[in-house]
Amino acid sequence: MKSRINLTVPLSGSVYKYLKNSFIPHSKKILIVLFALPFFYACKEEKKENSPFESADIIPVKTASVQSLALNSNISASGLVTTENQANYGFKIGGIINRIYVEEGQFFKKGQLLASLDETEINAGLNQTDLNVKKYERDYKRASNLYKDSVYTLEQLENTKTGLDIARKQKDAVAFNARYSKIYAAADGFVSKKIANEGEVVGPGSPILAINETSQNNNYVLKVGLTDKEWAVVKAGQKAVVTLDGYPDERFDAFVFRKSQAADAALGSFQAELKLSLKKSKAAVGMFGKAEIKAEHSEDFVIIPYNSLIEADGNKAFVFIVENNKVKRQPVTIHKFENNKVFIKDGLQKTDQIVISNSAYLNEQSTIKIIK
Repeated sequence: MKSRINLTVPLSGSVYKYLKNSFIPHSKKILIVLFALPFFYACKEEKKENSPFESADIIPVKTASVQSLALNSNISASGLVTTENQANYGFKIGGIINRIYVEEGQFFKKGQLLASLDETEINAGLNQTDLNVKKYERDYKRASNLYKDSVYTLEQLENTKTGLDIARKQKDAVAFNARYSKIYAAADGFVSKKIANEGEVVGPGSPILAINETSQNNNYVLKVGLTDKEWAVVKAGQKAVVTLDGYPDERFDAFVFRKSQAADAALGSFQAELKLSLKKSKAAVGMFGKAEIKAEHSEDFVIIPYNSLIEADGNKAFVFIVENNKVKRQPVTIHKFENNKVFIKDGLQKTDQIVISNSAYLNEQSTIKIIK
């Protein structure tokens, strides 16, 4: 019995198809395969030797020295223009509004009459208290004469005197209220809103005019919102530069006038007021403005190229630094990005050499060649 030898040889598709379809005897086919086999493996070995992935043991890289920069961490904020003091003017007593002498947006001077009530009822009250005082004066004079004649007792005389004193105090109270039936400006300012109009019946203390004070035109402030961290570093007196949307080409000097000690419940931020100096012609409460609050101290940062970063996630990333012709994977903290530069807060020294090319192909076991 003849033994059959099963020889399995990897062949290319074209060679296999040619041998299968040809009329060459089986024994000669085996010889052809054996003859072609060395050439097949020689080509395969040659291809393997020429593979760049197998032979690239040394990775060329470019390096650069880090740069340092002292950066002022200015605070940017925005808000609305208002004045240092705002108030709602009203009458101390109720009545009918007789006259309002100013309009919305109108400026006024300290002591200027702004509004008044109808005085018919007020004058009647003054006359009534005056007559009441005169009556008690007559009663007291009569009681004094009767006391001298031993008709009135001392107690009766004293009670009459007490009634006279009460009547006089009532007259003073009515006269005091009558003086506050007129509204006078407590300081220079302007009317931001008319809340009531002539002819309306108002109660005691009802707001009539909303005003903003502008003493010597240096009372304007830009009220801005700050985060917790910003509020903690901002100090009263810090300088700032403000730009207003209404005057985009102008820059106004300002300083931190005051800051709140509690967060605004509606806005969820802390409020700070930057004092401005504006002319009346440029004053507009409610105008939108942007402020750049200048930092008191500068902070040192290291600057590296953007393409030197690897595995960046938020403000955390890695870079490769060169030490003794080897690379080391170094974690860094990012402060901010600016164009193709990265400001590093910590993780690098000013003397470090960082890899700026082929970082993606490196690990800490890589052999490198520094190229220009």
